[in-house]
Amino acid sequence: MCLSSHTHALQQVRNLLLRLVAVVAAVSAPVAASEPAEGWTLIWADEFSQPDSSSPDPAKWTFDLGGGGWGNNELQTYTSRTNNCRIEGGQLIIEARKETFTGGDGRTREYTSARLKTKDKGSWTYGRIEARLQVPRGAGIWPAFWMLGAAFDTVGWPACGEIDIMEYIGREPGKVFGTVHGPGYSGGGGISQSYTFPGGVAVADDFHIFAVEWRTNQIQWFVDGRCYFTVTPASLPAGKQWVFDRPHFVLLNLAVGGNWPGPPNAETVFPQRFRVDYVRVYR
Repeated sequence: MCLSSHTHALQQVRNLLLRLVAVVAAVSAPVAASEPAEGWTLIWADEFSQPDSSSPDPAKWTFDLGGGGWGNNELQTYTSRTNNCRIEGGQLIIEARKETFTGGDGRTREYTSARLKTKDKGSWTYGRIEARLQVPRGAGIWPAFWMLGAAFDTVGWPACGEIDIMEYIGREPGKVFGTVHGPGYSGGGGISQSYTFPGGVAVADDFHIFAVEWRTNQIQWFVDGRCYFTVTPASLPAGKQWVFDRPHFVLLNLAVGGNWPGPPNAETVFPQRFRVDYVRVYR
């Protein structure tokens, strides 16, 4: 083979290898999930673009106040103070602090944090509900992005329904959970699945996009564009009611301790910050 032919053959091999590398990269790379699939229309959003140190938009959010976690034995008192919930650099910061604080119930606890919700401001039946989040890290830390049935005040929990879009507990640093709770399948009996990040990645290392796509008789969970869990009426225990056909509102909170994550330990550094880049609802 002459030199020019040999060079041409090497170039062909090189081009083939480059194409193979590109194909492998395209298959293995995470889906760029900054926009949902075609067919979704944005109907509500908070991009948290208010001035730094301001509270979240009161036209969109209100606060749950108090301690104990409504049966979860959590260690924090939820407040509406900007110490615990504020805008910084176009993001919502929910900050858990280790501090002695006496809440409106007269009880003194050793941690404060925040829990906010769109209750009476916005609720939706079906759609794609997503947020770009960065969770904190450490034992005893429990951030969540979730939904509750708007009938909560009249029918109570779990009859109202609960959709946990993303829950994370600090003692399992590479994993998040998606769950539904309803009548006869609540608490430890919720219908749940976890997603483990590949390659030993810690969830707290970066922002990720968490979403559900909720349709008639189906809810699907996504992390960075990957669907990892689907629930339908057939997923429920026999004879139990599907309550995910009615409006739900959105909640964001950062709990400290509780029955599930357990307490913080000596390596859990405070303050802890749960960062929310945006929340968006699509129809």
